[in-house]
Amino acid sequence: MAAGSALASTRIWGANDRIPLAVVGLGGRGRDHMNEYSHISECEIVALCDVNQAALERGQALVAKAYNGKQPKGYADMKQVFDDKEVAAVSMPLPNHWHALATIWACQAGKDVYIEKPACHNIYEGRKMVEAARKYNRMVQIGSQSRSIPHKQKAVKLLKEGVIGKLYGARGLCFKGRQSIGTKPDQSTPPPGLDWDKFLGPAPMRPFNENRFAYNWHWFWDTGNGDIGNQGVHEMDVARWGMDLGLPSGVTCTGGRYVWNDQGETPNTQIAVFDYGDKELTFEVRNVTYINEGQMGLSETNVVGDLFFGSEGTLVVDGRGFQVYKGQKREKVMDEPSQTRGSDATAHMKNFLAACRTRKYQDLNADVQIGALSADLCHLANIAYRTGRRLKFDAESQKFLGDSEADRMTTREYRKGYVVPERV
Repeated sequence: MAAGSALASTRIWGANDRIPLAVVGLGGRGRDHMNEYSHISECEIVALCDVNQAALERGQALVAKAYNGKQPKGYADMKQVFDDKEVAAVSMPLPNHWHALATIWACQAGKDVYIEKPACHNIYEGRKMVEAARKYNRMVQIGSQSRSIPHKQKAVKLLKEGVIGKLYGARGLCFKGRQSIGTKPDQSTPPPGLDWDKFLGPAPMRPFNENRFAYNWHWFWDTGNGDIGNQGVHEMDVARWGMDLGLPSGVTCTGGRYVWNDQGETPNTQIAVFDYGDKELTFEVRNVTYINEGQMGLSETNVVGDLFFGSEGTLVVDGRGFQVYKGQKREKVMDEPSQTRGSDATAHMKNFLAACRTRKYQDLNADVQIGALSADLCHLANIAYRTGRRLKFDAESQKFLGDSEADRMTTREYRKGYVVPERV
């Protein structure tokens, strides 16, 4: 990849330069990325990549339409993208199990990286991503777009200024209705045009199954992290941000995959409690049915957001805005609606492109180190859930205390050719 890294590593982008960008991974979220970047003047999509030929062709047609017929280059292997001398940055809405290795390869090739949340599939991978970003001086933005949403930035600023007094707790909610994925048979061969080996990448080889592909890969431990690592990681990130927390000293997690009798492995109901000594962070996932909580002030089926508890009151924040309640009577003293129009991701992507120009990772709103810490909370919860034990954790060494089974779950066995390296 060295040949492809020279231009991207040394080029300083001027204010009027359009940064040449590739989108790698063209599923549902990939379509969002293509639509977003094609309307951002600071960049130009010059290449696309997907292991599914049909998705690649649809992507090229979509981008060509946005660019008055100019079609981007198409690749079936992300390594070809990283070797492309024209490409300076990559935006990669990939399945979770690919986030770390794709990011490390891209950094080694001299590309700046926008990688979707959660930052990593396990705790070990997050450390390696941070090391690669720093070693190769790459900008690596995690798709935690809450960090670029004005009303959430203001809410966190107020929390740090003491708007509800001394903070002692936060609660993140991912009450997002989903459906059973049912049961589908394994197939002896994948659909034509799909490179199943490359899709699985670092994950174990399995026979092709429609339920393990497209969006439903989220609900299998090989490739996803459940809804706590899907939608929930956004709220986990806001909770950690508002409380100014790192990693906890202990974690407990209960739940299950209730009601549904299907092939999915991850819980559809999950409650995690993180111990920070004088503070507590709790997180709850409910995908089946639930009673809407009046304290969120919402009537929609989905309740997704965060509550912060302080010595003087409560702050509630979600996608629609934030509210502050004070005193024992919970009098509303502030109600700020969101001013964001359109996609939440636009400002976050523009922040990424701006940092590609300044070459300062501190300018990123969701630098990889920030994203990895928030993802680690999801991983800690899932490990506690899978072991069925309350776990004690040493944040400095990132090891569990006296629990070798839990420690093994901080990484995975990688397939040959798809190993996340110890030395990046």
